[in-house]
Amino acid sequence: MALVLNDEQTMLRDNARGFLARNAPIAHLRALRDNRDADGFSRALWKNFVEMGWAGILVPQDYGGLGLGHVEAGVVAEELGRTLTPSPFLSTAVLAATAIARAGTDKQKENYVPKIVAGELIATLAFDETAKHHSEKIAMPAARVGNGFKLGGAKTFVIDGHVANLLIVAARTAGNPGDTVGITLFLVDANAPGVRAERTATVDTHNAARITFENVNVSADNVLGKVDAGWDVLEGVLNVGRAVVASEMVGASEEAFSRTVAYLKERKQFGKAIGEFQTLQHRAAHLYCELEVTRAAVLKSLQTLDDSYDHAGAIVSVAKARAGLSATLAVQEAVQMHGGIGMTDEFDIGLFMKRVRVCQELFGDSNFHADRLARINRY
Repeated sequence: MALVLNDEQTMLRDNARGFLARNAPIAHLRALRDNRDADGFSRALWKNFVEMGWAGILVPQDYGGLGLGHVEAGVVAEELGRTLTPSPFLSTAVLAATAIARAGTDKQKENYVPKIVAGELIATLAFDETAKHHSEKIAMPAARVGNGFKLGGAKTFVIDGHVANLLIVAARTAGNPGDTVGITLFLVDANAPGVRAERTATVDTHNAARITFENVNVSADNVLGKVDAGWDVLEGVLNVGRAVVASEMVGASEEAFSRTVAYLKERKQFGKAIGEFQTLQHRAAHLYCELEVTRAAVLKSLQTLDDSYDHAGAIVSVAKARAGLSATLAVQEAVQMHGGIGMTDEFDIGLFMKRVRVCQELFGDSNFHADRLARINRY
């Protein structure tokens, strides 16, 4: 398959880019930060996303969604990366919608998926428990109690956890941390007794939370998928999240690069534009090549998710690792080429650096995915 967008995907990209440029420029992020907005995102803007169908981009048409693919979700995420727009798109429209649509019972799908599409429900995935991403090291127990389960423990860096209405919680019903067998996914009401969310302050002004569970009762009807067999579902959902976050990093890094090139043409020193200096030209050319290779890898990962969902792990790790490395290079070069002004808060380049740093850690950094790729290929 050609590593280019088709006409419909290009139209979606252009529409998303124009909409976000008008309605969610960098100033939108700054306003949320400076006003210390309690939600951390604009509910009015999210309503606009819903009206355009973005909340249901991965949801089948039978449940009111657009029924599009992962490439289209990546296209939207890339444009969100260009403007650094905070929204529940990743947590709700990508992670939660994928998990419920793929693993839920008919009743669960009918109960939750249309609400996600309509913007009536914010949902997220709660799985990590350590400082670094290690999805297989889930230790939080889910003890059997009668016909249900009792949850106890804590989850870290839960995206949009403090505003979510529904939590998809990965807990251990058998085995030991590190085992892939014995993990079960649960649908938990965020307002259930014993659930407490504490917002985590992140450097990029996006949302995350630490969520604690104290003797939280969950009925058997709220098990997502099969008991003890949640690993494959979790890894599939995380692969989608990884590819979409990689797309967001592509958008952020390309916007940072574009702004840097414009600055190189404008800034004058010794009587000429600094972009005429050969050293800076070489650095810019190298970065451009890196970003183009990463764009191809990320698009390939999204296409593979659409064509062969269960066999996309390797290429997704390639895409996430490359996106992390090239985006980090892009924002570092952007700050350096802007000189001292690049370090000031009044200039937007620093905001891109902060978002890229957080995205690097989301669902595994470049080192994690290099190791994962080696394990998949049994090196």
